[in-house]
Amino acid sequence: MTEIKDYILASGSPQRIALLRQVAYEPKEILPADICEDCLLYEKALPYVRRMAQEKARHVASLRPNENILACDTVVVAGQKILHKSKNDDEQRAVMQMLSGKTHRVISSVCLINKNGKLSQRTVSTKITMKLLTPQEIEDYVACGEWHNVCGYKIEGKLAGYVKRMVGSYSGVVGLPLYETLSILKGEGI
Repeated sequence: MTEIKDYILASGSPQRIALLRQVAYEPKEILPADICEDCLLYEKALPYVRRMAQEKARHVASLRPNENILACDTVVVAGQKILHKSKNDDEQRAVMQMLSGKTHRVISSVCLINKNGKLSQRTVSTKITMKLLTPQEIEDYVACGEWHNVCGYKIEGKLAGYVKRMVGSYSGVVGLPLYETLSILKGEGI
């Protein structure tokens, strides 16, 4: 398989765009997939994130046939609970309390549908252990606002100082696992 450099990114995430630019794989077009992201009844995190990445890619592929489409989905998972974007300070405060002093997972799945309709997908799970947060640290994080429009939190911001341990893909936690993404775009096995 030949290397793919001409692709459409099915995401408007500034984090994903910045990560792709970092490794000189900038998309030729950015077309966010406007799809329903609700979980199915009893759907667990891994099948959910894989399905979302595929559905985003398929949606944009239907709008841009005969193009290479790259999509990704990332979720924060505490126990079996998928954490979605907080709508307000109270929801984010509850998220921070839930993650405080515990280990949680961030799952990121990247999906490519090439010009011929072939689907390739890679998924990575990262374990993150947070320090036990004081009430003031929780309030400070909520007040800083960097959690707006992201799932759970923004690892590349203030929260990085609260991470005790991380095992997995840092870029996957940011929103796009670069090793897996480049493996797909270069047509390599993992």
